[in-house]
Amino acid sequence: MSATPNPDLTERRKADHIRINLEEDVAFKKLTTGLEKYFFMHQALPEINIADVDTTTTLFGKTLRTPLLISSMTGGTAEAWEINRTLATGAQVTGMAMGLGSMRAAVEDESLAATYRVRDVAPDILLFANLGAVQLNYGYGLDECRLLVEIIQADALILHFNALQEAVQPEGDGNFADLLPKIAYICKHLPVPVIAKEVGWGFAVETARQLAEVGVAAIDVAGAGGTSWSQVEMYRAPTARHARVAGAFIDWGIPTAVSIQYCRRAAPHLPIIASGGIRNGIDVAKCVALGANLAGFAGDFLRAADKDGVDGVVEMAATITDELRVAMFCAGAADLAALAQVPLHTDYL
Repeated sequence: MSATPNPDLTERRKADHIRINLEEDVAFKKLTTGLEKYFFMHQALPEINIADVDTTTTLFGKTLRTPLLISSMTGGTAEAWEINRTLATGAQVTGMAMGLGSMRAAVEDESLAATYRVRDVAPDILLFANLGAVQLNYGYGLDECRLLVEIIQADALILHFNALQEAVQPEGDGNFADLLPKIAYICKHLPVPVIAKEVGWGFAVETARQLAEVGVAAIDVAGAGGTSWSQVEMYRAPTARHARVAGAFIDWGIPTAVSIQYCRRAAPHLPIIASGGIRNGIDVAKCVALGANLAGFAGDFLRAADKDGVDGVVEMAATITDELRVAMFCAGAADLAALAQVPLHTDYL
């Protein structure tokens, strides 16, 4: 446990994060995902029937009807309870995977555990628990990780890496020293797979290699180009200096397209999840061609859930999947395995 856990502070921070993501501009300003630099060679004669294009995939023994993940966002507040259940219901209907937001609040205050529980509305989905990796340096260990998995009956545990966010939070936990041995211990002894996830600034080759070597079962690149959590923290800043420091990092990070390739190079046999600024099914197709197995969306699903409830989540997932299917058809790929072999291009000449 953290030396001085403050459930009220954690809950307040979670509520701030939801509000800021819904109300403020927290996008990168100049740095992009890099996906716009790539294109598929259009196949005017794809030699396949679009009705036969298959978007299903399998991860951790569960079959998904579409390679989409509702990326980890929220929990720990009454508002988050409703959002999570809306998202999970949509995931159940459409066959997507889902990650919960950081579950530290559920350990600090048992009454908040209910805000993460969604299995009753989503019994079949691939579901991920979530904890900040840095908390392993603040008293959290195998028992807490097991507890989080048990609370939501998770299929895997995300350990998220948010060094920049913690660095610009006035209340942030900034001790990231000597984490690898602790991560290795969790990977070895936790009864479910462990996923290493960035939160919006991407993994470099060496970091991905280190994580693969200590036993993580998958890597979520969460690259730059989507939501900038330093910007989110800028809006929470208690002083002008804190705001200026956080705001200076608006275009920091490794673009999503680059980080996918870094992680695939570092961990050629691990599942790779692409997230960070992915906007549509064409982006998803590009991510798969670059080496990803799933593609995660966060803010877009949050806004859809907030605006139109379950119907909004289902409609967004169906639209993205339709876009993906058309992109696969026009690239001549009948399934995701074939799409992974389709070359992307950066120059027409």
